[in-house]
Amino acid sequence: DLDFLEAEELSFFSKEKNLEEVIHLLKQTSITDVCSVYRIDQSEEPEFQKAHECEIPCSRSTTGSTSMNGKIEEFLKNFKNLEATQAEEPTTEGKDSASSPNREIFLPPEGPCFHIGQDDVKASDISESLLLFLNRKEYERNFKNLYDFSYPFINSMFYGFSEEEELVSFFRLAREAAKKAGMSWALARLCFLLGRLSVKKLKFSQARVYFEEALGAVAGGFSDLYFVIALYTNLTVIYLTQKNKEKCAHVFDKAASLLMGIPNYICSVDLETDILKYALKRAILSQNKHAEARACFLLAKHYSARKQHEEALPFLERFQLLLNDLGFQNNLSNNCYFKLAESYNEKCLPHIVLSCIKVAPSQSSSTLMDSLKRIDLVIKNAPKLYGLRKLRQILPSQIAPYLIQALSSVFTNEQQGLCSTIYLSLAKLYSHHKRYGKAIVYMMKALDSDVSAKPEETINYLVSLAWLYILYRQYDVALAILNVVVDSSWSNPQQLGIAYNMLAIALKRTNNTKEAAESYYKALRLSEETNRTHNQAIALANFGALCLHAAASKLAEHYYIRAVKLFSKLPSMDCGQDFIQVLLQLGCYYVGGTQREKGRFYYEWAFLVAMETRHLESQLQAIKLLCQFYSTVVPNEAQCVIYNEYQLSLARKLSNKVLEGQILETISQLYLSLGTER
Repeated sequence: DLDFLEAEELSFFSKEKNLEEVIHLLKQTSITDVCSVYRIDQSEEPEFQKAHECEIPCSRSTTGSTSMNGKIEEFLKNFKNLEATQAEEPTTEGKDSASSPNREIFLPPEGPCFHIGQDDVKASDISESLLLFLNRKEYERNFKNLYDFSYPFINSMFYGFSEEEELVSFFRLAREAAKKAGMSWALARLCFLLGRLSVKKLKFSQARVYFEEALGAVAGGFSDLYFVIALYTNLTVIYLTQKNKEKCAHVFDKAASLLMGIPNYICSVDLETDILKYALKRAILSQNKHAEARACFLLAKHYSARKQHEEALPFLERFQLLLNDLGFQNNLSNNCYFKLAESYNEKCLPHIVLSCIKVAPSQSSSTLMDSLKRIDLVIKNAPKLYGLRKLRQILPSQIAPYLIQALSSVFTNEQQGLCSTIYLSLAKLYSHHKRYGKAIVYMMKALDSDVSAKPEETINYLVSLAWLYILYRQYDVALAILNVVVDSSWSNPQQLGIAYNMLAIALKRTNNTKEAAESYYKALRLSEETNRTHNQAIALANFGALCLHAAASKLAEHYYIRAVKLFSKLPSMDCGQDFIQVLLQLGCYYVGGTQREKGRFYYEWAFLVAMETRHLESQLQAIKLLCQFYSTVVPNEAQCVIYNEYQLSLARKLSNKVLEGQILETISQLYLSLGTER
């Protein structure tokens, strides 16, 4: 097989932007508001209870749960010991930084720089160092700026001039000096630069003269292939622009051969695509698939370098097909699928982007960067398919297999922090889908892997873990963790408030009503001290739920109304989901009593807030209660049809086929009872 791409050229397939922003996004989304916003004590939904009941017996029938609890006990013990040890040791923080003053490092400019002086300058005064630099026969890295199409040499290699015309005059004098000194390569490069500057001013005839002189100066030399490619390409484009067919015929094939045959050449002209398309046509006519693939690759690379993704896409697609035809089912094909996915992402075609990611083979040799590329593209495109369904930020569930794949990669010492971030992301994903057992496993792994975590971060880990245990209904474990948090000197007031609120929820669910009330009171006071209105409102609502639990209904109503008043002052987009839950709880309280119309009002208010925040799950929750209200509490078949029709649209948006079938059956029964043909 012909290996028609050099290792350096494969950099085209690497991510154009730094994947640091993907890592940053993972870190941002893995941090839940569990550590900053109080949790609402809400009754578990029936569908969750069914799934949860299936999960818990399995975990209790094995030794997994026992060993996990043993790990928790061991970790909490070590945490207490570490806290006690650090409390005894004098803090040395700041001494090292004081003894090592900050040093500013000034990096020297890359490559040589030449001063352009125009005062009484003569050919004999031209810097000898410039001529010696330009007269080198072999290519060197500093020449890249001279050949590149974007004219970087104007500002990077020359200084001391105010207008480009001064630079042109200087180059002309340098050209004369190179002629007199017999420096052929310096002469050729100076003529080339003068030609490039002439093209910039659209002086094509003048540019042609300079390029032809440069071609004569090198006298067929190929010691600097990159210069020869740049020269032939520029000269060919000039002939094409001037429609000089006779001269163009002499250089066109040479330019095409050089572009096709020399890897990683330095692009120096925009119209180089005309030459490459000519080479592509010749390759197709000769049925040479290797040459055709290379031409497609070079055209895709050329357009991508100029951010012309629309023009690059057809050549990239053809390149991928040719790779498959030629049997290159390897990393090259894999990388090409990624590049295609990036191009489709630019065109906002999320279905095709996700298809490219799936088609790209997930080989055992897949690197961490490959997994991060997949994660990046899924994060960007999955939400476009399914719309905005959430109020709090959550990663799309489609990234779960790629997060797990990333964990199987080899991590350097610097990347260990990323490992714990991935564990946290997986814990958050599983928690969002009510798979709390799995979420706990990944949260524990995050605790184990983040050895460099600061005390504040460790407290946050513990708080998040405690909440997962509450959701998993293992209240004893949650209480053990939360007691360590509230006793810790490392916990700040906000963390203490969060912990006391969770502690109260766990105590209430274990029927310790008095202790729960004391913890809620502490949580409320801490939220007032830290001036967190959102947390105050949640603490009051939780007090209301506790009062209902203790059969103190009037007191419960008082706390709920206080919570609603506070929520009403806050922006819905910031606290909407919690506000909706409180409104629904208050609505259920009224509907269960004698003030049913008041309850309907709170249901409708909750539905409006859910509509405003575009939170589909909360809309569905409110609509279900309204349907129940009009079917059983205050029967009204017409209203029931209206709300069920909307509930059907929500079920379709959420792709819930089971619910969709149930609603269709309900609607059919309603129409039959109304005697209406549908």
